Parts: sequence; C-alpha cells; structure tokens
Amino acid sequence: MSTAVRSRALPRGATDGHRLKNVLWSLVIGLRPMLLGYWAVMVVALFLGGLAVQLVTSGVTSSAWDYGTQSPKYFSMAVGITVTPAYFALLISQGITRRMFSFASGIYLAGAAAGTSLLWVLMYQLERLLYAAQGWPDTMTNPHLFTSTTQAGLIFAEFFLLILSHEVTGWLLGITFVRFGAWRGIVLLPLALLPAAAAEFLLVAQWLADVLDTIGYRRPPLAIAVPAVLVVSALGVYAGYRVLRPMAVKPTKG
Repeated sequence: MSTAVRSRALPRGATDGHRLKNVLWSLVIGLRPMLLGYWAVMVVALFLGGLAVQLVTSGVTSSAWDYGTQSPKYFSMAVGITVTPAYFALLISQGITRRMFSFASGIYLAGAAAGTSLLWVLMYQLERLLYAAQGWPDTMTNPHLFTSTTQAGLIFAEFFLLILSHEVTGWLLGITFVRFGAWRGIVLLPLALLPAAAAEFLLVAQWLADVLDTIGYRRPPLAIAVPAVLVVSALGVYAGYRVLRPMAVKPTKG
C-alpha cells in the first residue's frame, strides 16, 4: 500500500499501518486478562450460578442470563477508564503520536464492545435452546429493544451501543482525571458522562426504561436513536483526543 493510500485510510499522523497494528496489539494483549476474565466470570457465576440457584430454590421461572444486563455497561466503562492511565505514557514514550494512540484506542474500544455484545447474543441463544428443551419459561426481567431472544440483531445493537457509549465515557473519565487531576476531573464529570447519558436516554432500555416510563418519556425512533448514539460516541472519542493533545506524559498531581 502506498503512502498516499495509507494517508487516506488513517488520520494524519497515524499513517504507519505497522505501528498502528503494534499499538492495537499492545492494547489487546494488555487488556485481554481483564476482558476474558470478565467474560468467564459472567458465564460461570451469572449464568451457571444463577441457573443453579433457581433450580435449588423455587425452580427456573425466568432467564438467568438476563439478570446481568447492567453489568457489561459498567465493566466496559472501567475498560475505557483503564486505557489512558495504563498505556498513554508507555506508548507516547515509544514515539507513538497522540493521534495514533487515540485512533487505536477507538478501534480497540469498538472491538471490545462488539466482542462483549456477541457474547451476550450467543448466551441468549444457548439459554433459549436449553430452556426450550427443558420446558422452562425464559421470561426476561429487564426491558429491552428486543422482545424475544430470537431477535439477535436487536440484542447485538442494544448491547453494542450501550457498551460502546459507556466505554467512551470511561475513556473521557480516564483522560480528564489523568490530565487535570482529581478535583478538576470531578468538575468535568458532566462532560465525561455525556456519551453514556445520551445512550441511556436515546435507547431507553434496561433499568432506566421503567423509571422513564413512569414520567411519560418515550424512546425516539430507532432510526434516529441508533445513529445518534454512534455520533455522540464518535464525538466523545474525538473530544478525548483533543484533551490528550497537549497532555504531558507525566500525570497531573492532585
């Protein structure tokens, strides 16, 4: 691939595809124990553990996997928070530009969101087959964009959008606290929380749905809500990059 083609494919300053792959690989390898460990805990502790508890108590009356719908959002926020404190100084000191670091982080966060969302889709399908074979009701305990676990596309869309937006909020939290310190980081919390808040109010799924329903708030059409969440998340990644640009490698004290 020529230099000109690479320049069109990547943001200016991130034209070295080999170096970009190395940055991405560093993020994947470094955060792999955190991500895979979370997936394992959720499958074993949430699904198998929850199913076992139902079996030995009142019997299986609802989806065990659906109990954990809040978890991936907040775990993924922690992943987003981790990226800058853990990798910024190391990668920048190796000659990686802040633009490339931000670009690679955005790709990684989108990939991690897709991976976790696929896990949720897969587990809903496995649970549906198991419950159907045993004659158990797979009633869901949380409101969703989907009404049946056969709607794999809507399951993926819901979790991907919610996870990605919370990752971006984590990304902004990590950057603002590292650059500005604790007190100014707290002042900037409303800015950092915007991507997650926008997704919650645009999608109106899971725990917030019941709360908003009581005040008469209704979700906008998905044709508006889905692209809006993606745009806000992309702007959040870009905002993080803008904050990173003048940031020193040595973190701010206090």
